[in-house]
Amino acid sequence: MFYQQLSATRRGARLARRLATHQLDVWGLPFGSAVSDAVALVVAELASNAVLHAHVPGRDFALRLEHRTDTLRIEVADARGDRPVTASPMPGDATTEHGRGLVIVDALASRWGVTDRRPGPGKVIWVEIDLR
Repeated sequence: MFYQQLSATRRGARLARRLATHQLDVWGLPFGSAVSDAVALVVAELASNAVLHAHVPGRDFALRLEHRTDTLRIEVADARGDRPVTASPMPGDATTEHGRGLVIVDALASRWGVTDRRPGPGKVIWVEIDLR
């Protein structure tokens, strides 16, 4: 298992992605592989959402990775309890730059969901990617 608390800044979000792909490489899932690329996209989206939409002043966000036999689990915890809203693949007009991140997560994930953060305020967005 890998766990890291990160500052709720753009730098923290970039670092989350880098740490995730590095940890996968340590676990034998090499950088640039399909799994590594998928995890990089998922972590980038969830960390970005934690920084941009779930930021609470003075509170960090956390990244947790767990490598199981057949599954990789990603968790990003933030300090806000509101649930994310998923958009359709093309919200508004096609030139909109925001609103499709969780559609990407949904496409890459085998399963995903949201739970309350324990202990303390906030939520955990979790994603599982099957390794088979």
